[in-house]
Amino acid sequence: MIILHITADMDPRAGGVCQAVRTMIAGLSTRGVHSEVASLDDPAAAYVAEAPFPLHALGPGKGPWAYSARFGPWLDANLDRFDAVIVHGLWLYASYAARKAWQRRGPGGPLLFVMPHGMLDPYFQRAPGRRLKAVRNWLYWKLVEGAVVNEATGVLFTCEEERRLAREPFRPYRPKRELVVGLGVEEPPALVPAMRTALAAAWPAASDNPYLLFISRIHEKKGVDLLVDAYAAGAMGPGAPALVVAGPGLDSAYGQAVQGAAAQAPAGTVTFPGMLAGDAKWGAFYGAAAFVLPSHQENFGIAVVEALACGTPVLISNQINIWREIEAAGAGLVADDTPTGTHDLLARWAQLPAAEQQAMGQRARASFERYFAIGPATDRLLAALRP
Repeated sequence: MIILHITADMDPRAGGVCQAVRTMIAGLSTRGVHSEVASLDDPAAAYVAEAPFPLHALGPGKGPWAYSARFGPWLDANLDRFDAVIVHGLWLYASYAARKAWQRRGPGGPLLFVMPHGMLDPYFQRAPGRRLKAVRNWLYWKLVEGAVVNEATGVLFTCEEERRLAREPFRPYRPKRELVVGLGVEEPPALVPAMRTALAAAWPAASDNPYLLFISRIHEKKGVDLLVDAYAAGAMGPGAPALVVAGPGLDSAYGQAVQGAAAQAPAGTVTFPGMLAGDAKWGAFYGAAAFVLPSHQENFGIAVVEALACGTPVLISNQINIWREIEAAGAGLVADDTPTGTHDLLARWAQLPAAEQQAMGQRARASFERYFAIGPATDRLLAALRP
């Protein structure tokens, strides 16, 4: 089988959809499936040549739609080489061009699947700061994107919650098939002393004392303010573990506000080491007492699954779409994405006996193997892609 993945951006720094595509390709390769990617990247970008799979960079995409005149003609000339096409993400020229090329090909061409990666979540239509974008998306759905979703062979979802939520924001919504295939995350590297060394270099305040870990963008959607406020208000009581808030975005207005709120906590208990990567990131995951993400919206939450893979319990909001699987497995605690919910999340963790915290870590690893390992997700995807 040969699969074409279509997406707007494959820059590894972007994470999200880009990382999901890369992980999916790695899993498919273990099953003897060849993958190629057509994207709207600049062909001169260094990561294009470094990609471990054929990456056809047909951009750079121009303007807010990321339009490229090269993209459609390349699809017309190459679609016949593939058994299936997966369009990753919505709202940009890539999905429109894929549908048009597929239509022009007519019967006998490859199967066409759309994988929205959470981009049909009603959060994006309801968030107060996105009102103009919500109107734009509604109009674009009527003119373009509704046809992409409804005419495709099927729509692929990373979890059951994403599938359920995708039915809410737009009409008409009539996909031919809805398929929950999951999203595998690669096995993390085994814990080695070099990870501790790298973490200490990136975060000099690192010690053997317990800490809670947040790793993600410092962004309003992630609920970082809820986390820092609840911690600073003493939600965990006396003797609380330190809180490590790692990720880019500290220089934004929101990041500055969060750091200001952290000043209300006891001195030295909240630290902001910036972005952690490589051995430092894995050292932070392995060393944390728990991973915390009170996000207002996450389609999947790769960092959450990475924590599970390291045997680290997770404290998350019920706006992370894999929360049902995690709660059912006893791999973490779940609460509302509100000030009260986040305060309760930290307090409940602090009140757990040490033996239960340790057992929850063991269940975290088991939940990764059951729900999120790359092998089972790859098999589900392949089963969905077959006619």
